[in-house]
Amino acid sequence: MKSACCFTKEEGKKVRCNLCPHNCLISEEKSGICGARKNIGGLLYSLNYGVISGLSFDPIEKKPLYHYYPSSEILSIGTIGCNLHCPFCQNYHISRYFDNPDKDITQSSTPKDILSILENRPRILSRPLFGGAAYTYSEPLVWIEFVKETAILMKEKGYKNILVTNGYINKSPLAELLPLIDAANIDLKAFTDSNYRKLGGTLQPVLDSIIDFKNAGVHIELTTLVVTGFNDNLEELMGIIKWISDVDKSIPFHLSRYFPQYHYTEKATDIRFIEEVKRSAGEYLDYVYTGNMEGDSNSYCPSCKTILVERKGYMTSITGISGGKCSGCGRKADFKL
Repeated sequence: MKSACCFTKEEGKKVRCNLCPHNCLISEEKSGICGARKNIGGLLYSLNYGVISGLSFDPIEKKPLYHYYPSSEILSIGTIGCNLHCPFCQNYHISRYFDNPDKDITQSSTPKDILSILENRPRILSRPLFGGAAYTYSEPLVWIEFVKETAILMKEKGYKNILVTNGYINKSPLAELLPLIDAANIDLKAFTDSNYRKLGGTLQPVLDSIIDFKNAGVHIELTTLVVTGFNDNLEELMGIIKWISDVDKSIPFHLSRYFPQYHYTEKATDIRFIEEVKRSAGEYLDYVYTGNMEGDSNSYCPSCKTILVERKGYMTSITGISGGKCSGCGRKADFKL
């Protein structure tokens, strides 16, 4: 447990958490919506500081990040808690941990422990460790105190910091965090307020965060989980696609297939529908990928269709990029290598 950032004191020993757009007003001995931030004696504390629910070395493509040091390996770490309540959450056992916290699924670590694990990782020649940590699995923004302290150490040692996030955060704390972040995959879960309210949030703060990440020079990729009976309609998904195109058509966009999970029992997303959306998205975006399903996951040059990066599962080969350009036509490759 650690003193939390981003709060103001209110009357009667209440506190206002200013971390995310919920702006929870929290009474003494109560927690905010995320479960991870608690009012103790009129002060706000982080309950998940140093709490690790998962730690492993992963292919960077698993985040998914397809255009950021492809074929490399990163250290992935996660905690417990989330500030959205998706009924189809794929990691509900950790994101909703505070709803029923009896089961101990965690371990305790310090930022120095994380750095030590990274520095002492044996090198694997088939998949180079480019040097970085991904804050992932559960929502890292409700873990901001630990993320910031760890990210500072990483930066001091020349390592990279990656967020896999829902982007649901207020502008001020995000502005403080962004100078430490090198890349992010951001979930854009829907394109209507009515659908975001079903998840316990609103749309505009996520759109604002995406713009803020991009304006800060962070490499971003976006993911939409296509959920049966929720957002699996072409109108809403084309709204997302056209919005991304207006921001930057070279932003990689991942369409991920949903499977029944947690409180949501609708059938898995129709593969043919996802393939249809991918084809439609290709008219607006340079790079569109599908996840949680079989299919072509290669990266093609938008100009000449040369295969730039070839993928078979998580086996990745850079085949068509030379000197930062497409080897077929010379177009600048939209990749960090």
